[in-house]
Amino acid sequence: MSGPIRAVFALREFRLFILARIVASLAMPMVMVAVGWTIYDLTNNPVDLGYVGLTLFLPQILLTLPAGHLADRFDRRSLIQLAFALMVLAALLLTGLAIGGISRPGPIFAVMLLIATANAVIRPATQSLLPLLVPRDRLSAAVAFNSSTWQIAGTVGPAFGGFLYGFGAVFVYATVTALFLLALLLIGRLQHRPPLPLPGGDRMMERLLAGIQFVRQRPILLGAVSLDLFAVLLGGATALLPVYARDILQVGPMGLGLLRSASAVGAVLCAVTLAHRPLKHRVGRIMFAAVALYGIATIVFGLSRWLPLSLLALAVLGASDMVSVYVRQNLVQLNTPDAMRGRVSAVSMVFVGASNELGEFESGMTAGWFGTVPAVVLGGAGTLLVVGIWCVAFKPLRQVDKLEWA
Repeated sequence: MSGPIRAVFALREFRLFILARIVASLAMPMVMVAVGWTIYDLTNNPVDLGYVGLTLFLPQILLTLPAGHLADRFDRRSLIQLAFALMVLAALLLTGLAIGGISRPGPIFAVMLLIATANAVIRPATQSLLPLLVPRDRLSAAVAFNSSTWQIAGTVGPAFGGFLYGFGAVFVYATVTALFLLALLLIGRLQHRPPLPLPGGDRMMERLLAGIQFVRQRPILLGAVSLDLFAVLLGGATALLPVYARDILQVGPMGLGLLRSASAVGAVLCAVTLAHRPLKHRVGRIMFAAVALYGIATIVFGLSRWLPLSLLALAVLGASDMVSVYVRQNLVQLNTPDAMRGRVSAVSMVFVGASNELGEFESGMTAGWFGTVPAVVLGGAGTLLVVGIWCVAFKPLRQVDKLEWA
């Protein structure tokens, strides 16, 4: 364990936070593997896979900004506990549905709405809590380590979920219930931290929208979060992995788990590298190059008919996305006052949630229109187009040299 990582991991509060993140991050991809395979098996329609993304997106676009306000107004630990309690309830409902037998996707979509509601609370609360757990000079290493542990869980979770699904969906959801319950207990051991006075105006609406105003007035932050939005929105192919696993690569549920794990493997390797060797210079140019590589890897995956090449393309995709995440999160965390972090993190999470969940919806719809392979390839090409436009439109972001620029 290197010096920077050893320094942050020596902190008890950070260890509890990371362990809870790992446990919860193991559970979510297991849910997505089981839900994705079940729905595609029920309907044989890739558009329904897109509806999963839409179901996850809608509550977040409506609730994340208010959740960011709550993260600045109340104890962030308590908010995370509430969200994990909702996750436990959702996992119990999925377990009950699996035991009773699932014949139509409607009830699954309803439970996914509950999960999305919990995610809307968790994301800004956890992002804004992390800087309170470590000294400022260790935050960059903490962000990288936090991202790497999340991706490590994302590597194991899908494969384990695919393995358990071979015995039945109920085994997946029962395990997920236990994992979310453990995460809830771990977060409960963190210290209470009273919120700071809220800047951003006296009126509720002014405070609620203060995060948007903060980002809008800083082109570097606006460019970073919007680049993630449009690039991943167009290039997201994860919603279509059940189609590739069953119909194109023909590798079954276990293969689907491997495909979902592959991008996380690349992200883990990249995050570990960044934790040991943080980016010090030319971070803007590196971010743009990484997003361009994301688009290229998406195209390669879309065209591949050979499992090893598909896994490699997804690993490169995950690694390049991790660079973008690392730069964006550090830019947000290092250049935002603590009393604003909940709302600014919420703005970032709205963009990220839109890129991931709405991107899955976009992929499902375009697959229904043009076919699965053309949809993925066109999405990767769209990502490259976005990179070119943003290089011109957000020149200050491209010229950023260090992560802390304010």
